[in-house]
Amino acid sequence: MKQIIYSAVFISLIFISCNKNSNETIQEFSFPGNDFIIGLASPVQLEPDTTIIFLKDFVPQDVKIIDIRTHEAVKHELSDDSLKIKLIVISDDLPKLSFLKLNLAGIEHSILLKKSEKISQKFTYNPIGKTCHKVQIKGEMNAWNPNNTNLKLNNGIWEASIEIEPGTYQYLYVIDGIEMLDPSNPEKISNGMGGFNSILKAGQIEEDKIPEIFTENYTENSVIISFKNQISEIKVLYNNFEIDKEHITINENTFQIPIIKIENQTKRSHFRIWAYNQYGISNDLLIPVENGQILTNPKDLTRADFHSATIYNTFIDRFYDGKPENNRPTKDPAIHPKANYHGGDIIGITKKINAGYFDDLGINTIWISPIVKNPNDAWGMYPNPRTKFSAYHGYWPVSFTLIDERFGTENEFKELVETAHKHNLNVLLDFVANHVHQEHPVYKSHKNWATNLYLPDGTLNTERWDDYRLTTWFDVFLPTLDLSKPEVYNMLSDSAVYWIEKYNLDGFRHDATKHIPEIFWQTLTQKIKNKIIIPQNRTIFQIGETYGSPQLISSYVNTGQLDAQFDFNTYDAVVAAVTGNSSFENLTRVIRTAQKYYGYNHLMGNITGNQDRARFISYASGSLRFDEDAKLAGWTREVGVLDSSAYDKCAVLNAIISTIPGIPVIFYGDEIGIPGGNDPDNRKMMRFENLIQKEQELKEITKTLLKFRKQSLPLMYGKLDFIKSNNDEFIFSRTYFDKTVYVIINNSDSIKTFNFNAENKSFKSLFTKGFSYGAKQIGITLKPRSFEILFN
Repeated sequence: MKQIIYSAVFISLIFISCNKNSNETIQEFSFPGNDFIIGLASPVQLEPDTTIIFLKDFVPQDVKIIDIRTHEAVKHELSDDSLKIKLIVISDDLPKLSFLKLNLAGIEHSILLKKSEKISQKFTYNPIGKTCHKVQIKGEMNAWNPNNTNLKLNNGIWEASIEIEPGTYQYLYVIDGIEMLDPSNPEKISNGMGGFNSILKAGQIEEDKIPEIFTENYTENSVIISFKNQISEIKVLYNNFEIDKEHITINENTFQIPIIKIENQTKRSHFRIWAYNQYGISNDLLIPVENGQILTNPKDLTRADFHSATIYNTFIDRFYDGKPENNRPTKDPAIHPKANYHGGDIIGITKKINAGYFDDLGINTIWISPIVKNPNDAWGMYPNPRTKFSAYHGYWPVSFTLIDERFGTENEFKELVETAHKHNLNVLLDFVANHVHQEHPVYKSHKNWATNLYLPDGTLNTERWDDYRLTTWFDVFLPTLDLSKPEVYNMLSDSAVYWIEKYNLDGFRHDATKHIPEIFWQTLTQKIKNKIIIPQNRTIFQIGETYGSPQLISSYVNTGQLDAQFDFNTYDAVVAAVTGNSSFENLTRVIRTAQKYYGYNHLMGNITGNQDRARFISYASGSLRFDEDAKLAGWTREVGVLDSSAYDKCAVLNAIISTIPGIPVIFYGDEIGIPGGNDPDNRKMMRFENLIQKEQELKEITKTLLKFRKQSLPLMYGKLDFIKSNNDEFIFSRTYFDKTVYVIINNSDSIKTFNFNAENKSFKSLFTKGFSYGAKQIGITLKPRSFEILFN
């Protein structure tokens, strides 16, 4: 391994007066020029009593920790092996925000700590004369795992108390294995699948009194931040270094932060800003810095700035057949054609890159489904119609490093990545770590490296997604690897790094993230940092796949593990709102919850759909019902587009995922509205020609949205504000300094006029050319199922 050498250098800085009309030097200040923490250290959410921090998540392996400091209300203990810090809250005097200070090789780094606000929430169930043997709760507060919350019988009432953060949670009771709404709680909400969940509102949150902070203005020498509501304290980080409050000027409703002047300034740095008062913690602000100046030109962003990413998911076998001579469908008459290879390959993607398809669509990152070698024969069985399956999807690995010859060769994949980079495109590869196919040589040689197929009670441990999520098998021929074993997680993490080193990849999409122990993700990320990011000065992006509560999803998103995951909860809320099965008010709640758990400037993936969901357009057109088996529908009837207005609803969905915080992710074909039930019906061959008018219009709208996002700093770094949300109307804004974007959606079946207060600026319309607005009060009329975007 290449030796990593650091030089600890202190640069003498000049802090300039925050007075906008003065260039007076107020203080000389020593500031470190070397940041040993790779990337921006994610804030740590403290537990009420004890929190364990794994130092390797933050600190490279060869950097010495000289000293550790915390707030006096937190006691810290370093483990004997110096690998962990135990933080113990010893006083309620701990402020809502504080710092963990790590002196690394003589340079003090700061990691934000958030005080726990957990409260005790009691659940009760009265059987009213019925006999129950087991009563449980499953919901957003316990990762939807009923085994996490078992109620106990006490004087005829089942009860349990758990500690949760104040907020709104969806949940269900599970009575002797049967799910049901809480009979004592009338509040419920659609689950987006034809059913309902009960709604719990825990604690009291006075949102109108919590501080809000805004990017107000900037000069050559300072950043001006405005705020609403009283603030108790401000916390500011420049990369991973605190700017002390004595260097910040606070006025009546603004505070000014000096812009740091550093010799040999790195190209990309960031300010991160928080505030709090007794009622709660504000939104956070992320401000990119370009060569020592506030970044104001989106052209200065590169594909390494993943806040500017637009991702396209190429499902390789179904995307484009660029080399017919490597077509080799599995020869088994028991396989339905839908479940066999269709011929898409590596060269097909390369040809579409060269043809400018992704450039024209506004994409700068391609996610490619797995290309690793899979079995040649048929496996599994679906009952109606009876069919086996080929491994066309790539998720049944029989090798960790070999490319499946049906997709291409090593040289062809190298050419794909090189071609993508010439087109300024990132390449993410789908990596399967959770399981292997039973024909995999590693499993054949080390069957003890897999989890048990049978549970202690003798039942099959298959598809137990929540209660046995770390051991369950996806099918009886797909052994789940026991990635808690060092010999297994070290071997597999080495294989992942191999792909980056050999093919110069820009990152991974990780399959089945929640089914894999955190030690694997920590080990992999540490190796990527030490072997790739530090010595090569590169950015590697990792995004995971987890279905579950925001608490569970966010537990994998941090400095030591993944950069992001797909936000399926937000996707479900968008789908429900746009199809009329829920409201935009609920979508607003879900987005706010996402920001609470992932940060206000997160990199979560906002999908248009994926390979495990029926196509949105078929739900929107009424060709599919939410309460039916979409997989069965895809097998037993033609699932298409019954109502052409569904294309308009697709455009609305694409508009939302392109403008809310996070990264838009286009599932191949959603830019034209390909229909289908669940897999494999949602994996039809991509079409590039002979599009009908509605498909071409949807593609043009999607292209306009994605290209606009890449040019809009408010959509990448701007503060989100909700202006109006109900069943049919949705208005929100994104603001970055003096630039604002308004998104206005009419989801009704009638023409609507929207009037709302806006800044006294001139706004242009993205889709109505030549039209502009220039008043404090904006009035705009939208046709049914449409939207508009205004910007200045």
